[in-house]
Amino acid sequence: MDGQIDADELQNCLTQSGISGGYKPFNLETCRLMISMLDRDMSGKMGFNEFKELWAALSGWRQNFMAFDGDRSGAVDFQELQRALESMRFRLSPQALNTIAKRYSNQGRISFDDYIACCVKLRALTETFRRRDAAQQGVVNFSYDDFIQCVMSI
Repeated sequence: MDGQIDADELQNCLTQSGISGGYKPFNLETCRLMISMLDRDMSGKMGFNEFKELWAALSGWRQNFMAFDGDRSGAVDFQELQRALESMRFRLSPQALNTIAKRYSNQGRISFDDYIACCVKLRALTETFRRRDAAQQGVVNFSYDDFIQCVMSI
């Protein structure tokens, strides 16, 4: 045992922990996204400190999801997603919100698993952008190769 967990092990751990509550367990792709968000050494695995960071983020996202899932259906609609993301201080254009909703919704509803995948992607992309936006101007320049590496690593 190397003290690191991969996506399969993370999926089992999160399922057994009950973090998803009454929602369906996380699918493997969402677990891969979670690992990639915190995989600073690019090992494809997560250590204990990264797991603690993930747990804190998941707990916050779960509370946020529950706060905006007004009808307790286990899914949020476009307006609920918009309010949830705004409450986390994501400032997105209507076009970006629409793109996100299309990507993560099924028949206009975003499940808990897809909501978490969306939050993971937004956090990782935002951190990647901020690291390159040293002047905090909201604009960065990417080479094509750098852009592909950033997007594909998340």
